[in-house]
Amino acid sequence: MGRRRAAYLIAALGSSALVAWAAIGAAPFGLIETLGFVSGAWCVWLTVLANIWNWPVGIANSAFYFVVFLNVRLFADMSLQAVYIVLGFLGWYWWLHGGELRGKLTVRRVGWFEAAAVGVAVLAATFGMAVYLRSIHDSAPTLDAFTTCLSLGAQYLLTRKLLENWHLWITVDVVYIGLYAWRGLYLTSLLYLIYGTMCVIGLRGWRRTLAVDVAAQAGASIATPKLPSDAAGTAGAV
Repeated sequence: MGRRRAAYLIAALGSSALVAWAAIGAAPFGLIETLGFVSGAWCVWLTVLANIWNWPVGIANSAFYFVVFLNVRLFADMSLQAVYIVLGFLGWYWWLHGGELRGKLTVRRVGWFEAAAVGVAVLAATFGMAVYLRSIHDSAPTLDAFTTCLSLGAQYLLTRKLLENWHLWITVDVVYIGLYAWRGLYLTSLLYLIYGTMCVIGLRGWRRTLAVDVAAQAGASIATPKLPSDAAGTAGAV
């Protein structure tokens, strides 16, 4: 616990220093992008820890990047942030009340039907969005459309606390690193490199959590044998 608190303190001090550097105009990047960088890093780390506070921090992060992407004419990514804000509130609610008996959600794996539906939706939406983005002279229509649609698929899986969200996020991050560096958003490109690293850590951590939960459920099933029908009826009548 002491190490974790020390890590949080160091991260908080570093974040504050970076924001202050940008606020006084000494940094080579703007204040809004810096706030997006800081809130984004905190959001992903809290998600890795499966901490519910990732949702309000993520909502703030989306608001900052809405402005950033508007300024560099990445319209799909700009619109994506607005959707993230809506999904952020939904994910916040679902993580708290989307489990059994309206309790907290636990980490689960996606079913094959749901995975196929998300895949088809991402591909179809990418094609349609790319056509639209070309018509409004987006600076990178195909990549912008693909990353936007795949991010939405990943965000949906995340709101349902499904393990496979990390696979999609890792793919998105790899593409974004190059895209944002090409558009001159070097700090944001660095952020997505950090995101990608955190996503790998998150995937491993959620796998361990899922394995522990499955083992605990299996142990509970063995420890609580079902009563025979006659005994169950007698127990219920008492």
